[in-house]
Amino acid sequence: MIAMKKNERSHLTRRQVLATSGAAAFLTPILGSTFAAADEMPSSSGESALPRFCLNTGTTRGYGLSLEELVEIAAEAGYDGIEPWLDEVQRVENPDRLRRRAEELGLQIESVIGFPRWAVDDPEKRAEGFRQMREAMEAVRAIGCRQIAAPPAGVNRTKAGGIKAIGARYKELLELGREMGVRPLLEIWGSAVTLGTLTDAVTVAVESGDPDASLLLDAYHLYKGGSSFDSLRLLNCSAMTLFHINDYPADPPLETISDGDRVFPGDGVAPMDKILGTMKATGFAGALSLELFNRSYREKYKPLELAQIGLKKCKASAARVWPALGE
Repeated sequence: MIAMKKNERSHLTRRQVLATSGAAAFLTPILGSTFAAADEMPSSSGESALPRFCLNTGTTRGYGLSLEELVEIAAEAGYDGIEPWLDEVQRVENPDRLRRRAEELGLQIESVIGFPRWAVDDPEKRAEGFRQMREAMEAVRAIGCRQIAAPPAGVNRTKAGGIKAIGARYKELLELGREMGVRPLLEIWGSAVTLGTLTDAVTVAVESGDPDASLLLDAYHLYKGGSSFDSLRLLNCSAMTLFHINDYPADPPLETISDGDRVFPGDGVAPMDKILGTMKATGFAGALSLELFNRSYREKYKPLELAQIGLKKCKASAARVWPALGE
């Protein structure tokens, strides 16, 4: 931190302000800064760019498909990218062949969903979580991906350590990510006791004091955790490379709604125009990743059909905010 006397504060330069916090990039209205990406790590290209569309394979879980098959489906459906789950990645027999095939299809592997328990209080369990995260990052990098989710696995049912402690653990995780060339994205789960809200995520990122901190938010989880969508305006969304896009119905109510109740964007009551409009206004130009767990969809649609309908719904919602998408 920069030490200063009280009467010197008014002379602090913008560059000095940015240096006081590695996560200052999140505070757009205050600092107007942009995310300082690590070398070779993915970053969004600017406020004027259009978002990409990505298929999170949680949407297609239950069909029993391999990641190789899911890559083909995502590309055929017209997505720009895919976001697989770690167990799918770990079952790939030839990672290099999968990477090359994704490249041939013009499909970016945006990130991977994993659940190593990196934030838990118990030192031995946390060390094991970091060991698992290192292995996960190796598998992620082998398929040509440079990002992995860092959700509150293991601390979602308890008040772990406090925000400062989790911020320090996230910084350690980011340091591991720089070593491995895979950025961990701090993810919230709306039902979680720890890291269940936007407030938790931003505070942990700020406490990490790391310039590569980045959030992975989700429309459903913001709602489930009671986070205000209006608060998104306080973020610099150009620091976010990925956002889970989905919707939720009015019934079941907030108290009992669950992951499986998520619906296609535009088919529920989420204020999609506000969510996406605020993200656009604050610089988001990353990937909108469709993540659903709706069993009724899997029972009704074949995998490719589900992926195609999902992309159409995503684009329709986004085109109201980015009109060029509808051209």
